[in-house]
Amino acid sequence: MFKPLIDWYMATLDSGGYPLVALLMAVESSIAPLPSEFVIPPAAHLAWKNGMQFLGIHFAGWPAQIGLVIAGAIGSWLGATAMYWASRWLGRPLVLRYGKYIFISPEKIHGAERWAAHYGSMGIFVSRLLPVVRHLIGIPAGIVEMNYAKFSVYTLLGSAIWSAVLCYVGVIAGQDERLMAGEFHRIAMWLAGAAAVLGGIYYFFVHRHMKGV
Repeated sequence: MFKPLIDWYMATLDSGGYPLVALLMAVESSIAPLPSEFVIPPAAHLAWKNGMQFLGIHFAGWPAQIGLVIAGAIGSWLGATAMYWASRWLGRPLVLRYGKYIFISPEKIHGAERWAAHYGSMGIFVSRLLPVVRHLIGIPAGIVEMNYAKFSVYTLLGSAIWSAVLCYVGVIAGQDERLMAGEFHRIAMWLAGAAAVLGGIYYFFVHRHMKGV
């Protein structure tokens, strides 16, 4: 589904830099579940290898990675903010009725509400580190009119940590020469490892509550 977008991203990442990363992280946290794993790691590899330009200043090494963490956190906050205010202004009935038109089914909304009810305000912070629920949590927060300042702080902190983790993965993966050379079994090993970790996190911390178990 996202292959054309990912292909475009890889082709324009060098010129798009931090604003492009922030834009796609905003999309990832709002209307479409675009995997952040496809946004931050490639940018981290590029930044580590060639550096990145922003406002005429060239950043390289760890300063370039810090820039990515900031861009990822700001982009995630912008996307989550859009979901928060849309849900707060529209209210639960309209969100449930029309959410399906922006890839958010009533089942997902109910699941996010159960997650939020179980974990409370700290769920905002934790959700930024977890798949699936991370791009939905702004909906119940907006519906219950959670304090926006608190919502923003938790979102920014959680998103910054998640972006930092993905930056580290991108740098480490970029140092694997066999992976960068496109060896299939090496790529399969990285993908299998990432899927196992994310799958375990999703099951133990999200699935049971999203399903109401």
